[in-house]
Amino acid sequence: MSVFRIYVEKKKPFTVEAHGILNDLKTSLHLTGLKNVRVLNRYDVEGITEEVFQLAATTIFSEPAVDVTYSELPEAGKSQRIFAKEYLPGQFDQRADSCAQCIQISTQGERPIVKSAQVFFFDGELTEEEFTAVKRYLINPVESREATLDCYETLDIKYNLPTTVAVLDGFTELNEQGLAAFIQKNGLAMDLDDIIFCQDYFKNTERRDPTITEIKMIDTYWSDHCRHTTFSTIIQNVDIQADYIKDTYQEYLLTRDDFYKGKDKPITLMDLAVIGAKKLKKDGLLPDLDESEEINACSVKIKVDIDGKQEDWLLMFKNETHNHPTEIEPFGGAATCLGGAIRDPLSGRSYVYQAMRVTGCADPLVSLEDTIPGKLPQRKISVGAANGYSSYGNQIGLATGHVTEIYHKGYVAKRLEIGAVVGAAPAENVIREVPEPTDAVILLGGKTGRDGCGGATGSSKSHTLESLESCGAEVQKGNAPEERKLQRLFRNPKATRLIRRCNDFGAGGVSVAIGELADGLTINLDAIPKKYDGLDGTELAISESQERMAVVVRKKDVAAFQALALEENLESTLVAEVTEEPRLRMNWCGTEIVNLSREFLNSNGAKKYTDIKVEKPVVTPINHRQNTKQDWERHLSELNVCSQKGLVERFDSTIGAGTVMMPFGGAYQMTPTQAMVAKIPVLKGETSTSSVMGWGFNPYISEQSPYHGAMLAVIESVAKVVAAGGSYKKCWASFQEYFERTQNNPVRWGKPFAALLGAYKAQTELGIAAIGGKDSMSGTFENIDVPPTLVSFAVSVTDSTKAVSQEFKQSGNRVAVILPRYDENNLPCFDSVKSVFNQIESLISQEMVKSIWTLSFGGVAEGIAKMAFGNRIGFRFAENVSNELLFNAVYGGFIVELDERADISGDFKVIGYTADEYTITLFDKTVLSLSELQEKYEAKLEPVFPTLAAHPDNKITAYAYPATQRKMPAVKTAKPRVLIPVFPGTNCEYDTAKAFEKAGAEAEIFVIKNLSSSLMEQSVNAFAQKVTDSQIIMIPGGFSGGDEPDGSGKFITAFFRNPKIKDAVHELLKNRDGLMLGICNGFQALIKLGLVPFGEIVEMKDNSPTLTFNTIGRHQSMMVNTRIASNKSPWLMNTQVGDIHNVAISHGEGRFIADSKLVKQLAENGQIATQYVDLLGNPTYDIRFNPNASIDAIEGITSPDGRILGKMAHSERIGTNITKNVPGNKDQHIFRSGVEYFTK
Repeated sequence: MSVFRIYVEKKKPFTVEAHGILNDLKTSLHLTGLKNVRVLNRYDVEGITEEVFQLAATTIFSEPAVDVTYSELPEAGKSQRIFAKEYLPGQFDQRADSCAQCIQISTQGERPIVKSAQVFFFDGELTEEEFTAVKRYLINPVESREATLDCYETLDIKYNLPTTVAVLDGFTELNEQGLAAFIQKNGLAMDLDDIIFCQDYFKNTERRDPTITEIKMIDTYWSDHCRHTTFSTIIQNVDIQADYIKDTYQEYLLTRDDFYKGKDKPITLMDLAVIGAKKLKKDGLLPDLDESEEINACSVKIKVDIDGKQEDWLLMFKNETHNHPTEIEPFGGAATCLGGAIRDPLSGRSYVYQAMRVTGCADPLVSLEDTIPGKLPQRKISVGAANGYSSYGNQIGLATGHVTEIYHKGYVAKRLEIGAVVGAAPAENVIREVPEPTDAVILLGGKTGRDGCGGATGSSKSHTLESLESCGAEVQKGNAPEERKLQRLFRNPKATRLIRRCNDFGAGGVSVAIGELADGLTINLDAIPKKYDGLDGTELAISESQERMAVVVRKKDVAAFQALALEENLESTLVAEVTEEPRLRMNWCGTEIVNLSREFLNSNGAKKYTDIKVEKPVVTPINHRQNTKQDWERHLSELNVCSQKGLVERFDSTIGAGTVMMPFGGAYQMTPTQAMVAKIPVLKGETSTSSVMGWGFNPYISEQSPYHGAMLAVIESVAKVVAAGGSYKKCWASFQEYFERTQNNPVRWGKPFAALLGAYKAQTELGIAAIGGKDSMSGTFENIDVPPTLVSFAVSVTDSTKAVSQEFKQSGNRVAVILPRYDENNLPCFDSVKSVFNQIESLISQEMVKSIWTLSFGGVAEGIAKMAFGNRIGFRFAENVSNELLFNAVYGGFIVELDERADISGDFKVIGYTADEYTITLFDKTVLSLSELQEKYEAKLEPVFPTLAAHPDNKITAYAYPATQRKMPAVKTAKPRVLIPVFPGTNCEYDTAKAFEKAGAEAEIFVIKNLSSSLMEQSVNAFAQKVTDSQIIMIPGGFSGGDEPDGSGKFITAFFRNPKIKDAVHELLKNRDGLMLGICNGFQALIKLGLVPFGEIVEMKDNSPTLTFNTIGRHQSMMVNTRIASNKSPWLMNTQVGDIHNVAISHGEGRFIADSKLVKQLAENGQIATQYVDLLGNPTYDIRFNPNASIDAIEGITSPDGRILGKMAHSERIGTNITKNVPGNKDQHIFRSGVEYFTK
C-alpha cells in the first residue's frame, strides 16, 4: 500500500507551541536575530486506503477550526532554516500510536502503521553556529534524532530476525586482566570482584561458559539499583569523631546485640536502615504493620469508616526515584518515575489515588553558557521533568496532592526526582500465597521493546561526559493509558483474588520481575509480546519497557483471569511456569539461553567491605538576614522560599474526587499546603477516613551534617502530618536516600552512615518506624557530588473533618508559636518534640486551630507571609522575634492561628494578631506591604514556570438567560440508566459513576476494546445496543489517546462518528428525549462532534467552534469560580442565573473559541450555560480566574434545547470536606438535575 503524508500547522491565533519555542530559544540561546518559529507536525501512514486517509485528514490528523494542512512541505524562504526531528527507533511515540488507534477505531479494521515527526521553520538571521546550537537544544540525542525531509517508500521495516545469543567461549579461562577488559567491553556495572565470583561459579559449579544473556542478566540482578549492593557492603572499622553521633552508634550496636545474639550478621547500611523498624516492632509499637513475602510497597492495616461501618483496609505507600533517567531525558525519566512508583503498590493490589513529587535541581535561572558541557541546562531538565511527571499523572488519573522542588547547586551533578504515592484496598481483596509448581505466570499490559535496556545498571553508575553520550537505550517511555488499564483490573476483586503473587516490571525487566516470583521458573521468551521484531533473547530478558505486570495464578485460573483482563482492554500472555527445582531457566528460539541456580542469583555477587569515618560536623544557621523590608523581600524571593505555583498547577490535584486539601488554599489560592490529605478511595458509600503524607529534608543542613539533616528530615515530615490533622502516634515513614558515589573512601561512606544513624535515632525516640525506602548511591558527575540526601516521607490517617490548612482564616485572631527545645549540639530534645506534637494534636482535636504552619526552610517570616497570601489577611507582630528564628527553620515548631475560644498554656507564645490590612506590621511598627512582598515572591520563578499570560482586557458581558420553560421527557423513568464509555485514556469514570449513583441513577461503565479489529467491531455493536437501553450518555474526562494526535477528544469522536453509534445517539436524543453530558475531555468530544452547540453529529468546518490549547501553553489545575449564565438546560434546573460555584478544573485544552456571530446566537438562545468569573462575580479574561482565555469567559455550552451540556470544570469532583481549604459552593446539582429530569 502507499505511504500517505500530511503536514499540520496551527493557525496563527493558536500557535502556542511555536510561540513557546521562540521565547525559549531567544531566552536560553540569546538569539537576537531569530524572528519567528513555525512548527509543523508531520504524519506518514501506511496500511489504509486514500479514502480513509482523506477522512482522517480533517478528523484525526487535524481540526479544521484551528489547523492548516499541507500535502507537501511548504518551501522555506530566503531567511528561513528548516529541520525535522523524530523519536529514535524503538522509543514509544504516543502521538503516532494514538493516530493509529484512532484510525482503527474509525474504520474498525486493522491498525495501520503511523510515523510522526516535527518540522521546524526558523525565520531570521541565524549563523551556522547558532543553527547548530538550536538543533542541539531541541534534539535530545538520548531519545530523538534529526529526521529526513524525504518521503518514505514504506514504513514496514524489515528486521533482521536473530535466532541465537552468543555463548562466551573462553570466559572461564580469562585472567584478571582479561576479566577487567571484559567488563569494559560489555559496559557492565559489576566490579572485578563480582566478575571473578561469576567466573568461579560457571567454571566450578556449572562447568561451562555462560551466554551473554546470563552475564547481562546477572549484571542486572546484582546492580545497586536492584539489590542495593552499596547498602549491603560489610562495614568493618568505624571512626566517629563526634561523641553524640558515637552515642547513637552505640545504641545501634546494643540493639543489634539484642536481635542478632549468636548470629553472624554483618554491619551494613541496609541493617542500619531497617533495624529501627525491627526494634519498634519487637517493642510492640508496630501493631498495624502488614507483613508478607511479597515486597511491593509499605503496607499497614487501617480501619476505614464507610457509611458509619468500620471496614478492614490496607494502606500502601511507596517512594521511587528516577534520577539518572530524568537527568538524561527529563520528560520520559520523570514520567516513568511516577509510573514505576504507581506500579509498586498497584502490584500489591491497591488502588493508587494520590501522589507527591519532591525534586532536587540546581539553579534553573542559570544561563545556557554556564551549563556544564555534556549536561542539559537545568531549566530544560526542570521544565521537561515537570511536564513528564504531570503528563503521566494527569493521564492515568492520579491526584498529585503536593509538589516541591528543592534548589541546591549540588544537584547539577545529577537531578533528584522522587515520586511518592499512596494507595489503598479492602483487605479482603488481597490474597498472598506462595507459588507452587505448575502455577502459571501471566504477563499483563505493555509490549517489550529496546527502551530501558540497561536502565538498572545505568542508574547504578556514576557518570562522566563520555558515559552520558551512550545512555539512549536506558531511557524508558511511559504509556499512561496502558497503566490505567492495569489500575482498573487491579481494582476488580474478581481478578485480585485469583492472584497468588505479583511483581511489577521495573529495573531488570523479565529477568527480575518474573525471576523474583518463585525460586524455580521456566520462562518462555518467545511468548513475550514485542513492540516490533528484531529483539534478541538478551533484550527480551532485560528490557525495562514500562506498564507491564507479572502475576502468578493457579493453572486452572488462567482462562478466567485472562478473560477479566480482556474486559479491561488489556493484553495478557502466559509466559512462564513455576517449577520444583530452584533454578531460573529461559528458553528462546528452541534453545535454553539461561539456566542458573537460585542460590547463586541470590548471593548478590562477591562480598564487599569498607571502613567508615564520620567527621565532626559544625551546624550553623543557613539564612543570615535582618528584620528589614529589603531582607524580607530577599527572603521571599529566595529559590527555596519563593512561589512555585507555576510548577505546581500543571499537576491534576483533584482527580478521584477525594482531595481534602488543594495544593494552594484561600480564596486567592496563594497559600501553599505543606502536606497532602485525601480520602480513602471507596467505590460505594461515603467515608471521612483520609490519608496524610508529609515530607522533610533540608540540603543545606544535611551538607553540614548528614546526621542532623536526616534526624530533622524525619521530624519535619512528621510535623507536617501532625499540622494537617494526623497523629505522630499512628504514623509510619519511608526514606529516600541519595548520596555521592562512595569511591572506597571512608569519609564519603561516612555520609550515608551518619544520615542513617540520625534517622535511626529519630525513629526510636519518636516511636515511628521507617517501614520502607529506596536508596540511590550514584549522585556523582566527574568531580561534582549531590548534597547528602535523606528525604523522609511520613504517612498517617485522619478524619477529613479534622484536617487543617495553612491560610489565615480571619482578622483579629491570636497567632502563637510553639517550639521544641534544642541542645548545645543543635539537636532536638525529643521529649520536647513529642510534647509539642501532643499539644498541637490536642488543640486540633478540640477544633481550636484555625490555621497552622510548621516551621521549615524559611522560618517564621516564610510562614507568616505564606499564611497571609491565601486570603489576603495581614499580620501584626506583638512580640519581637529574633532574626535567627524569623528567617531559619526550627523543625518540630509551629505557627498557629488560634480560635478565639482557645485556652493556651504550656509552650505556646503569642507573637501577634491577624489583621484586616494586607500588610505585615513589624514589632518596631515598620509596615511591609504584603502586595509588594507577594510580587517579589511570585516573580522569581516566573521566567521558568509562568503563571501569567497575555490576555484581552476588554469587558465581558455577564450573560443572563433565566429559563421560563424546559424540554421534558415524554416518558418518565424511576431509575434512569447512565452509559459511561471508557476509552484508552479516560480517567474520570469512577468519579462520574459515583456522582450519578448518589443522585439516584444506575450507572454502567463500558470499556471500549480495540486490541483487534474484531474486538473493535464487538464494542461498536455492544455500545450501540446499550445506548438503546439507556436514558443518558455521559462522556467523562480524561486524556483519550493521551490527547493525541496534537488535540483532544479525537479517540472519542472517531468512535461516535461510526454510523451505528451515530444513529443510536441521534435516536436517543431526537426520539427518546435522552440527555448527554460531557465534562472536560467529554466536552472536547461533544464540541468536535457538533453535539454542542448544534444538537447533532456534524462535520467540522473552518469556522466551527472548538476547544484548543490554553494560552499559557500548559496544563492548568486549580479551583475556579463559574457563574450560571443560563438555566435553560435540564442539567441546570436546580440552579438560578447568577449562582456562583467553586469548581475544579484540570486541562490543557479548555480554551473555547467561536466566531462572534455564533456567540451572539448562543447567548440569545440561552446556550451559554456558565462563565468563568473573578472573586467579585464578573466574567473576565484574567488567567487567574479564566484559566484558558476562553472567549467571553465561556466555560460551558448546551445544545439548542439544553439537553446536551458540555463544560470544562469537573462538577463531579465534589463531596463532604473535599477541597475544603478553598471556600465556595462546590455543588452545581448537575447529576441530581439529570436524574430528576426523568423522575419528577
